[in-house]
Order: sequence, then C-alpha cells, then structure tokens
Amino acid sequence: MLRVTKLTDYATVVLTVLAARPGEVLSATDLADHSGLESPTVSKVLKPLAQAGLVEGLRGVHGGYRLSRAAADISLIEIVEAMEGPLAMTECSSADSHCGIAHQCSARANWRLINDVVGDALRGVTLAQMLHPPTSSPSDDSPRRPIALRVANS
Repeated sequence: MLRVTKLTDYATVVLTVLAARPGEVLSATDLADHSGLESPTVSKVLKPLAQAGLVEGLRGVHGGYRLSRAAADISLIEIVEAMEGPLAMTECSSADSHCGIAHQCSARANWRLINDVVGDALRGVTLAQMLHPPTSSPSDDSPRRPIALRVANS
C-alpha cells in the first residue's frame, strides 16, 4: 500500500488551519489547538515547511507562523516534497536512481510514467481546495474517476 507518512498528513492539517485564516499569525500552540495535534508534532512539521518556504515564522511577542503565499498558490506536491523529498514511487523513478538493474529493467519506464501521473495529480490540487470537501465523497460502491494512463511498450 502506498501512503504518505503521518507527518506529511499532519503537515497538510496544519497548513489547512493556516489557510483557513489568511494573513493571521498563529503560534505553534494555537496551531496545535486548532488542528487537534500535539504541540511537539506541530513544531516538528513546521520546521521542514518553513525550510521549503511554505510558511514563514515571525518572532516577537505576537510571533508565530503564517502561510508564505496564498493557499491557492500552494500545491500538494510542494507539501509532500517538503516533508518527504522528491516524489519517487520506486527507486528507479527517482531522478538520482541508484538501482543496479535500471539498465535492463523493463518496468522502469512504466514506474516513471506512474510517478509522473501521481505527481501531476498532486500538482493539480491546491491547499485552498483542501479546505473544502469534494462535492461527493467516494464510497466503495461508487465509480472511481479514471486516470488516463498509457503504459509504455517494452
């Protein structure tokens, strides 16, 4: 099963709290209170988010954190990559792959294609969109939205 780490999930939650309050400066404690997360967890996710330029920290009595730009200008790929590094579904789909069989692997092209599709999907969703639930929630018996994918011939 592919899934983002808990810290990436928590980073998204923290960022949605900030996105819901554009321009406001919130302390790590305030962010913890509003998100339902523990303060140490919030502090842990804020550091890589600040390093990636997604949030800015302000010092002083009224210091805290705010989004560095509008929520509509922050994509999910930026959040994922801030927390986990460059998107790579497999070793061979990484730009700096160290796979010993890459030169003879017939699956590599397809994994890179899949990696690109996932990356495009994450680029297509903004933090602003994460504030609002989709108009319909998928259930096990509802049809899934198809993703156009062409598998490379080996």
